[in-house]
Amino acid sequence: MNYNILAYIIYAAVTIYIISRVGRLFHKNGRVFILRLFHDHTAQADATNNIILIAYYLFNIGYAIVQFSNWQTVRDIQTLIASIANKTGMLVGILAVTHYFNMALIYILSKRILHYSS
Repeated sequence: MNYNILAYIIYAAVTIYIISRVGRLFHKNGRVFILRLFHDHTAQADATNNIILIAYYLFNIGYAIVQFSNWQTVRDIQTLIASIANKTGMLVGILAVTHYFNMALIYILSKRILHYSS
């Protein structure tokens, strides 16, 4: 029996939950850092934060969809669990790396902005 359709459904549900939950958390909590970069210009900071959220969703949803094309045939429950764990782990790893890169970029930009405004 081929379990690929079941694997796709489970992976899609887990991926949608992770991407949406993390996106909302980053959007809500990252606003403070972006406000600081824009010297409390709320309209610009909120617009930038919304654009970053859209880019986040597009990047991660695109990656998750590409994973469907790279899926090997799943013939048993053990392979089903392993393949979902592997694909989900890769997604979470990419989210973590992207988050740390973005935080480093915000830190560098804030240091430059504070340096030039002094």
